[in-house]
Amino acid sequence: MAHSRGTNGSKLFTIVLYMVAACSSIPISDLLDRASQGSDKLHSLSTTLTQDLDSHFPSTGRVIMPRPSMCHTSSLQTPNDKEQALQVSESDLLSLARSLLQAWEDPLVALSTSANTLPHPAQGAIFNKIQELQEHSKSLGDGLNVLSGKMGPGAQTISSLPYMGGNEIGQDRISQLINFNFLLSCFRRDSHKIDSFLKILRCRAAKMLPEMC
Repeated sequence: MAHSRGTNGSKLFTIVLYMVAACSSIPISDLLDRASQGSDKLHSLSTTLTQDLDSHFPSTGRVIMPRPSMCHTSSLQTPNDKEQALQVSESDLLSLARSLLQAWEDPLVALSTSANTLPHPAQGAIFNKIQELQEHSKSLGDGLNVLSGKMGPGAQTISSLPYMGGNEIGQDRISQLINFNFLLSCFRRDSHKIDSFLKILRCRAAKMLPEMC
């Protein structure tokens, strides 16, 4: 049995080495193209989820919902618009995208847990889409890790943006809907930033003029 485990471990190690070697041989422009496609899916899915929630969201909730500045990622200094983003170095843009994506690992778990009992007619569809968000986020994160290894130390720096909210988003129906909507709106905002940063990186890798990015 010990020999079998050793053989299996050796095979797994060989597979991992093969995958790393395969990724390292892919041009940065191709990796950025794939990452940009992944971030586009992530943002599109978060937008669809927001629309699903809006179909059954109390009007009073919009009045008392926290402001975007209350998002747990708001402390990260990011470009305010495309013009500013175009002035940021490639390694810093990738670092910002990775920092934002990693900051959503725990909040996405909270959304997934809360979606199970969310008081919303489309609860089942919302839960399934949150699961998709987690899968796409994990896949994109793996891709960006490979990219960071090819773009130098600056791209490998990640800012810590801890989420302190826990998995319990509310005690009653209204607070659950409001907090779920708020958390999702924060993710939608950040997924748009990630998508924008990666598209600029893809544009630069393709050596396109800045005004075409």
